[in-house]
Amino acid sequence: FNAHLAANMLREAAAMTTQIQGEIIPSDKPGNLSMAMRQPVGVCLGIAPWNAPIILGVRAIAMALACGNTVILKASEACPGLHVAIGKVFIEAGFPDGVVNVITNAPEDAAVVVEALVSAPEVRRVNFTGSTKVGRIIGELCGRHLKPALLELGGKAPMLVLEDADIDAAVNGAIFGSFINMGQVCMATEKLIVHDKIADEFVAKLSERAAKLPAGDPRGHVVLGSLVTIGAAEKMEEIIADAIAKGASLTAGGKRTGSVVEATVLDHVKPGMRIYDEECFGPVKPIIRVKDEEEAIRIANDTQYGLSGSVYSRDIRRALAVAGRVQSGICHINGPSVADEAQMPFGGVKGSGYGRFGGRAASNEFTDLRWITIEDPHQH
Repeated sequence: FNAHLAANMLREAAAMTTQIQGEIIPSDKPGNLSMAMRQPVGVCLGIAPWNAPIILGVRAIAMALACGNTVILKASEACPGLHVAIGKVFIEAGFPDGVVNVITNAPEDAAVVVEALVSAPEVRRVNFTGSTKVGRIIGELCGRHLKPALLELGGKAPMLVLEDADIDAAVNGAIFGSFINMGQVCMATEKLIVHDKIADEFVAKLSERAAKLPAGDPRGHVVLGSLVTIGAAEKMEEIIADAIAKGASLTAGGKRTGSVVEATVLDHVKPGMRIYDEECFGPVKPIIRVKDEEEAIRIANDTQYGLSGSVYSRDIRRALAVAGRVQSGICHINGPSVADEAQMPFGGVKGSGYGRFGGRAASNEFTDLRWITIEDPHQH
C-alpha cells in the first residue's frame, strides 16, 4: 500500500498544478481592479516519519513542489535509505538540481539539524508528521522564527459502535483500523467504544477474529509482523499488564515474542488505565463499554488528540450527528478510522496538530496569498 498511495499522491499533486486559484474581489475604489493571488513561498521543509516511509516521505514534498516551491526532505533516522531513494526518483524523473533535496542525520543530531533547518531564513514553510511531543517542539521553533507550520501528529482514534450498528461490519472495521501495520498508524483505532446492548456480541466476534490473525516473521505470510523496536513491543507488554492489574479482561492475544506482539483485545477498560489515555501505537486495543450515545461521545472526546475517528450505526442521520460532535479532523461513518486519499483534506485538531495535507487544502498551506491591485494612476 505504501507505493500505490504514494503514486496517487504524485498524480494528485500533478493535477493540482493547474488548480491553484485566485480571485477578483470587488473594490470600494472606482476603476480599481483587486486580485487575491497565490504564489510559491520559496523553500519548504518536510520532516517525515518511519511508519509509512514512502507515503509520508512523498506527502511531505509533493504538494509543495506542485505549488512551485523547492523542497528539503529531512529523512527519518529509522529509514534514511528509503527517504533518500525518494529524492533519487525525483532526480531521475528530470527535476533540476536543487529542487528536491534530502538530508539525513544520526539520531543524536536530530535536534540540532532540525533547529538549523527551521531557523534558516531561506526556509519559509515547515511540515512535520510524527509524535505530538516532537510536534510541540517543532511548533515552538516555527513560532520563534515566524514560520507557518503544518503539523500532523499523534492520535487516539475512537470507534463508536452504537446499539443499532451492523455488528459484523463494525468488527470488520475494527480489525482493519486496529491492526493494519501492527497498529503503528497515527489514525489507527485506539478506543473501541461499544454500547452495552451489543458489547458482548461485539467483543466475542472481535476477539475471535483477532486471535486468528497470524503474527510472526514479517517476511512470511503474516498480518502482524515486527514492531519498530524491541522497546515498542515491551511497551505493549507494560500497557497490557497495567490494564489487567486495574481490572481489564484479556479476551485475545497478550503475548510477545521478541518485537512481535499478538493482536490483543482488552475488555472493560476504564479511565486511569494507561491504555485509556496513551497512544499505544501498537496492536493492543481497548474495549470501553457505554450506556448511551452521550457517554460514547464524551469518552471519544476525552483525549488530548483529535486526528481521526469512526461511527457505526444503521441510522445515517444519527451517525452524521454523532460524527459532527466527535472532536477530530477526520471522521468516517460505517468505515474504519484508517483511510487516506490523496485529494482529501487530511489533518487533525487539538493535540493532533493543525493544517491540512491533500488537494486544494494543501495548496493553501504551501503558497502565500497576496493582494494585488491595478489602479487608475490619475486618482491620486
